[in-house]
Amino acid sequence: MKTRRIGAIAAGAALALTLAACGSDSGGGSGSGGGDSKGLKIGIKFDQPGMGLKKGSDFTGMDVDVAKYVAKKLGTDEGNITWVQAPSAQRETLISTGQVDMIVATYSITDTRKEKVSFAGPYFIAGQDLLVRADDSSITGPDSLKGKKLCSVTGSTSAQNVLKKVPGVNLQEFGTYSECVAALASGSIDALTTDDTILAGYAAQEQYKGKLKVVGKPFSTENYGIGLKKGDTALCGKITDAIKSMISDGSWQKAVDSNLGPAGYKPGEGNPPTPAACS
Repeated sequence: MKTRRIGAIAAGAALALTLAACGSDSGGGSGSGGGDSKGLKIGIKFDQPGMGLKKGSDFTGMDVDVAKYVAKKLGTDEGNITWVQAPSAQRETLISTGQVDMIVATYSITDTRKEKVSFAGPYFIAGQDLLVRADDSSITGPDSLKGKKLCSVTGSTSAQNVLKKVPGVNLQEFGTYSECVAALASGSIDALTTDDTILAGYAAQEQYKGKLKVVGKPFSTENYGIGLKKGDTALCGKITDAIKSMISDGSWQKAVDSNLGPAGYKPGEGNPPTPAACS
């Protein structure tokens, strides 16, 4: 009887350990500090050349390089990263439901978003601009958008910024920026607005070279941060340290040059940034 009872206790302990191990596979960003040999789930954009682009099984862009660097500092090799598509409108949900451990996806830090998620960063400062057809000289900035068909992405800060500046604009919101770019090239919309980093990446793509241009008059400041579960200050602190290290050891500049340099883009004022304290 005694032997049987000891065996039952041992079996229960083994089961508890097994369940704990299974649970850790889907975690990594909830007070644990994230990053282990079991991997990380990182949300990025799949359709933003120069920032986050999926081509076949390859992932490239500034955000991807930042994510890889941070993951490495957290103890996770590139091969143990699971890349998750993070459309603008779904980013907060992906974090709160644990579908990702963090998001590195041209994710502007705003007070509204900080009510739902925590941010480490910024790791880059961009500015909102306009992308138009190369032969269109009628659009020179947001003030010339009245009556024009403007495209942006659902859930992005870009659309709201323009609506405040130009109430008379005909705003059309699509699911992805690539849809907006295709519509712009075909002539069904007049302009696309989002961060200048993203616009420069599209303008530099082979199929759009010479057909599209960035207006070149930024009218906002976008602080890109790494989003993670609200209140996870332990993980936030580690990510902040990783960002500082990436900037100080030269890896940040290399990532900018390789990903945004080909588009002729040069980081604006404030870059490289100083990450803010975690909250």
